Amino acid sequence: MRVRDGDGGGEVTAPPQHLVFAYYITGHGFGHATRALEVVRHLVAAGHDVHVVTAAPEFVFTTEITSPSLHIRKVLLDCGAVQADALTVDRLASLEKYHQTAVVPRDFILKTEAEWLNSIKADLVVSDVVPVVCRAAADAGIRSVCLTNFSWDFIYAEYVVAAGHYHRSIVWQIAEDYSHCEFLLRLPGFCPMPAFRDVIDVPLVVRRLHRSRSEVRKELGIADNVKLVIFNFGGQSAGWELKKEWLPDGWLCLVCGASNTQELPPNFIKLAKDAYTPDLMAASDCMLGKIGYGTVSEALAYKLPFVFVRRDYFNEEPFLRNMLEHYQCGIEMIRRDLLTGHWKPYLQRAITLQPCYDGPINGGEVAAHILQDTAVGKKYISGKLSGARRLRDAIVLGYQLQRAPGRDVGIPDWYSLSEKEISVRPTPTSHDMNGSAESSFEDFEILHGDMQGLTDTMSFLKSLSGLVGNDLRSPEKQTRERAAASVLFDWEEEIYVARAPGRLDVMGGIADYSGSLVLQMPIREACHVAVQRSDPTKQKQWKHTQARQLANGGAVPVLQIVSFGSELSNRAPTFDMDLSDFMDGDKPISYDKAKEYFSRDPSQKWAAYVAGTIFVLMTELGVRFTDSMNILVSSSVPEGKGVSSSASVEVASMSAIAAAYGLNIAPRDLALLCQKVENRVVGAPCGVMDQMTSACGEANKLLAMVCQPAEVKELVSIPTHIRFWGLDSGIRHSVGGTDYGSVRVGTYMGRKMIKCDASDLLSELLPSCTSMQSGDSNPDEYEEHGVDLLKSEAAMEYLCNLPPHRYEAVYAKDIPETITGDVFLEKYGDHNDAVTEVDRKRSYCVKAPTRHPIYENSRVEAFKALLTASKTDEQLSALGELMFQCHYSYNACGLGSDGTDRLVNLVQEIRHRKTSRTFGASLFGAKITGGGSGGSVCVIGKNCLKSSEEILEIQKRYKAATGYLPIVFEGSSPGAGKFGYLKIRRRSALPSN
Repeated sequence: MRVRDGDGGGEVTAPPQHLVFAYYITGHGFGHATRALEVVRHLVAAGHDVHVVTAAPEFVFTTEITSPSLHIRKVLLDCGAVQADALTVDRLASLEKYHQTAVVPRDFILKTEAEWLNSIKADLVVSDVVPVVCRAAADAGIRSVCLTNFSWDFIYAEYVVAAGHYHRSIVWQIAEDYSHCEFLLRLPGFCPMPAFRDVIDVPLVVRRLHRSRSEVRKELGIADNVKLVIFNFGGQSAGWELKKEWLPDGWLCLVCGASNTQELPPNFIKLAKDAYTPDLMAASDCMLGKIGYGTVSEALAYKLPFVFVRRDYFNEEPFLRNMLEHYQCGIEMIRRDLLTGHWKPYLQRAITLQPCYDGPINGGEVAAHILQDTAVGKKYISGKLSGARRLRDAIVLGYQLQRAPGRDVGIPDWYSLSEKEISVRPTPTSHDMNGSAESSFEDFEILHGDMQGLTDTMSFLKSLSGLVGNDLRSPEKQTRERAAASVLFDWEEEIYVARAPGRLDVMGGIADYSGSLVLQMPIREACHVAVQRSDPTKQKQWKHTQARQLANGGAVPVLQIVSFGSELSNRAPTFDMDLSDFMDGDKPISYDKAKEYFSRDPSQKWAAYVAGTIFVLMTELGVRFTDSMNILVSSSVPEGKGVSSSASVEVASMSAIAAAYGLNIAPRDLALLCQKVENRVVGAPCGVMDQMTSACGEANKLLAMVCQPAEVKELVSIPTHIRFWGLDSGIRHSVGGTDYGSVRVGTYMGRKMIKCDASDLLSELLPSCTSMQSGDSNPDEYEEHGVDLLKSEAAMEYLCNLPPHRYEAVYAKDIPETITGDVFLEKYGDHNDAVTEVDRKRSYCVKAPTRHPIYENSRVEAFKALLTASKTDEQLSALGELMFQCHYSYNACGLGSDGTDRLVNLVQEIRHRKTSRTFGASLFGAKITGGGSGGSVCVIGKNCLKSSEEILEIQKRYKAATGYLPIVFEGSSPGAGKFGYLKIRRRSALPSN
């Protein structure tokens, strides 16, 4: 029989028996509760009992469903993402709260929930998308199904990288819990969710409308012809002071989530806490808010233009944003413009959109049918993602998937579609070159410089050529970054182009900041930056930039930046600022203020790597920029792979700016300035080897540099029989991450302890020296202690100047394994590192981080010497052994990862298997690179066909084990200094002879 919902909803076929559903809803946000409401409503209408387990307010359900079959149980079994405010997620707090909410009481939760599920005689458990209940259901012998567009293992994966790997087990446990689920009902706009075995796609789940547009407006007393925007930040009280002049003349704004005490201007209308948002959205002309499943799905369903502001670190957002923009329903507002009230250009642009979503919106009804059938025993096997796809390797299939579209079957169908349809990667790489490249880049006259046959530079000029005459009104869909870049340059004027490669850390790595010798290879992948100066009164500006300038009283020098590739990560594609923001009177602001300036909006923090070069030039060289500046950044150096994507951006940006302004900066000096950008403006405590390699490196040579602070010893040619590869683990690396910083702190603590010990020994020795000079002491004793040696060690600036034998003989026994920050500060005062701080409450590993650079410097010196030895397998074996030792020393510091260990182990397996012993090995060693904690490994082997085949074998075996196909970095290219710069101008703009 059929049971119809009395309020006019869809129909659900009721099975012969009455069913009981337990529906668990995550503690994060209203969107989960509102979409669950629609599914629950259909199940109740079909005559079933539904027990909703939630921390959401009861009115969300009871105002829509008045039935004794609905049961609300107020329990919190997870916490979602902890938000500091409506736009900011606190990553560390999120992990710590989840630990306290779901990990510490885990055994109690499993026992309690299994008993409760059996007590209500549940036929099926539904989770949106609480991990632990999938395991509890399995323990109770009850099937479970998840319904969601994202899973918490994916969301938390990136948090673990930023907040510290001591929370990594959370991600493992969540993925394992999800694997007990029968299948996933996957909603549109979904993220990668590899923990689920089987997947069924369902339409958008949206709440139904109760009243028409005219009915809502009549009730509110708003005429049909009045423009109306709804201010909706997910039910959270933002507490912002809203001002009348922020709206265009004649507009009104409905404010959701306003506090009872908040006073609003007359053109802003405060809504009740339990106001029914779908009706209000359908009655509005556009919406201003943050992206979440609820707001996006209902904006699409009711064709409401959505002006959105990015949230920090909520990783479902790029996928929902792509869907929103694909259906011409979204415009991004810069957070600064939201907070300062520059709303008008965005709202006026929004009402010109024509949203075109035409897909089904009956996901609630469809999901209810499937859940009902599953509860009575029907088997749903989709076949799309068959087999257990679990996150055994922590973050391998996490946040990185959106940065490598089309590479693997793990990429969701929707994301691949959006890449194809809206050109997620508009900038071709050197592998994408075709026969039309020559004619395309010949649209430009090269007035200075030489492309040096680099195909990626040809591709970059081709992409610039494609922007000339680009019609923004074309019906063809475009990315926002391409649209913004199309109006960035005056094609009649000169443009300056610089190129800087990433780097592969062959040896040295984190020992750079301790003064080690390092060996670095510039890779083929590089960043290109194009810069154009312009008169502030003639600069082509984006509409919101113009609006801000008009509001501030006229033309001033403005910086506008477009970054290609932003669609692959959750960051804004554009950035703009008044260059006067860098000034305090007639002097530049402090480094601390500059760092704070870029930290306000994490979605735009990337701009610190580019705009920070301008600030450093102002601060360190006294340069004053009176012109406006337009910058386009296009990098093929992938982020988070441990191959110095940030250094390549900094070096290319500063090189192009220096060329445009006629600044003659030597490559070494430029690298040191770029290190200041990363240390002082971005706030990442890196050494200088990345910037030095990007600036000073040469193709097919290893840059041998002593980092004291940056002395290039020589450029070592890579022997023709040796080859290096980089293999990406898929685990995101960040030198700004907690583990890298804490290891650096531990290293500097160790140096301080050694210096203090040397001073103490010297103090004890000096009286005996005086006695010796009086003839009362044994000269051998004086020789043994070595006053001069102790003096140099007491004043030691770089830890790598201490030889391993000296460390073991005198100091190793006194260096503790760990020490807390407060104990260290109490005894030693400070660790004397300008770019890190000691956290009093934290425990730091000291012995391993102190030992590592001392021994690493010795290993690198041996490695460099061996490169010129005889071409034998023994030579390669010795080189490989040094790399293996380096890898395990990283691990001892706490900078390893499961993915990089797996890759190194695969190299070892191939190196030692029987066929290699019989026919000779071709791969000899491997090590984690750069700052560690993920990223890439460097592999050394013979330059032969067999080694390439074995690298391919490693890729395949890694993918079979983890689901992720590693990117391979091979080949080399010149550094920025060797490349120089190009000065180009469009040919049609050149004067005729």
